[in-house]
Amino acid sequence: MTYQVLARKWRPQNFSQIVGQEHVSQSLIHALQHDRLHHAYLFTGTRGVGKTTIARILAKAINCENLNDFNPCGQCRVCQDFEQGRFMDLIEVDAASRTKVEDTRDLLDNAQYAPNQGRYKVYLIDEVHMLSGHSFNALLKTLEEPPPHVKFLLATTDPQKIPVTVLSRCLQFNLKRLLPDQIDGQMRYILGQEQIEFEESAIKILARAADGSMRDGLSLLDQAIAFGSGAVRYDEVAAMLGTVAQQPVDELLQALVAEDGGMLLAKVDEIANLTPDFSEILQQLLRVLHRVALTQQVPGLVDHEFDKQVIDHLASQLSPENVQLYYQIALIGQRDMDLAPDPRSGFEMILLRMLTFKPKKSALEAAPAAVQQPRPSPAPVQTKPASVPEQRSAPAKTAAPPPVEPLGQAQPGDDNWMDMIQAMKIRGMTRELANQCVYDGVDDSGCRLIIDPSHQHLLGGKAEEKLQKALQDYFGKPLKLRITTQKTDNITPAVQHQRDREQRQQAAVDAIDADQNVQVLNEQFGARVMSGTIEPNDE
Repeated sequence: MTYQVLARKWRPQNFSQIVGQEHVSQSLIHALQHDRLHHAYLFTGTRGVGKTTIARILAKAINCENLNDFNPCGQCRVCQDFEQGRFMDLIEVDAASRTKVEDTRDLLDNAQYAPNQGRYKVYLIDEVHMLSGHSFNALLKTLEEPPPHVKFLLATTDPQKIPVTVLSRCLQFNLKRLLPDQIDGQMRYILGQEQIEFEESAIKILARAADGSMRDGLSLLDQAIAFGSGAVRYDEVAAMLGTVAQQPVDELLQALVAEDGGMLLAKVDEIANLTPDFSEILQQLLRVLHRVALTQQVPGLVDHEFDKQVIDHLASQLSPENVQLYYQIALIGQRDMDLAPDPRSGFEMILLRMLTFKPKKSALEAAPAAVQQPRPSPAPVQTKPASVPEQRSAPAKTAAPPPVEPLGQAQPGDDNWMDMIQAMKIRGMTRELANQCVYDGVDDSGCRLIIDPSHQHLLGGKAEEKLQKALQDYFGKPLKLRITTQKTDNITPAVQHQRDREQRQQAAVDAIDADQNVQVLNEQFGARVMSGTIEPNDE
């Protein structure tokens, strides 16, 4: 008996066998259940997701003599004729080979006649977007006012090419690309029914290679069975697809962790001897980085596709910032691979970018590192300025607040309002309000603050309520917050923060100007430090 390929042998025969398109099959079952069938359906989606298959099941269901839970029974005369290709009232047309208007007119000439075998005459037009403009015009009139015994089922991979006048007369269903897990599950089921030995890792890479298409996945599975002499094994499938095992990809990331360019290029050379598809290796690299990022955020996540020990090690060695950076570089590198002189050089440049670029460092760290001293043994250069002590201006003398009893902890004075703000851990507008106030003391009746009239717009609302609540928690007592609006010579935390920033910025500029390497660059190359590029190192 002639061998039948898996994609045809295991083609769904009813709605319950369809994988991954529940939103479509459920809608069609409900339409059959309530007898609310539209006269024209349009199924869209990429290749191999089930457009024509669902159209055929619907055509069979609306003509079936004995529906079983609104699925075709598969036993009646109509179902048998459908499966054997003898049902005369199904007119199936490939629009790609019949694009002329004469073909469309000939096709529709018989639409007026009643069906021969079933209740409905069904026109199934595949790749309908290939019809010419005149063909669409010829179809439009019949599509708009079809005879009651006619149903149109249209399928296309490119609905943008269909005139809107046709689209508006159809009930449209967009079929989704299948997920690797859905293809993986169907492959396992089929192999179990066919009693074919397989390895789980081999099925996983076949499901990914299918790229969302069940038909492509089953075709690859057929090829893998033939390649493996009746079994599906990982090594043979990887060789068939031209993919590289997981270990070299892990070793590439280990070289990135070690920041070893020599090891990195040596590993690429080993991989190149296997004549791989470098685009696929880049895809694998992206998948591993994605898994590492997930592990860093959700440590208990289980995924049998990857070696947990290797992933955990990479997650502990790579910072989350570097993982995100590597992922972004690899993602952009996919687009640039086709522009490289050859795939290997493009892949190497992507890895070298990962090795070269790091999260942005301050100018104090970056500038001296780029300088090479002309002297034989240059003295070590301090690349970071000495930490600049925060100097706070003494507040203007004001009347001391009345003495109060201790409230369970050290009593704050009028010179540590900034420390109190820090300890209260307030944020947003509440912190902004506190930073613009001057502390004027606290007693049993409440806490007193002073705010300049220019900032009185901050008063009231949620910010003041949250500040009062934070002060009550800080002092451990239900204090009343009293804020007085008046001019004061005292320095607010906001002013002090600004002065501290200016002092640190000036210290950073002075440190760069005094650096020996920067001075050598100025003398020998006429280099200059660009204004605005120096930032203090606050680490």
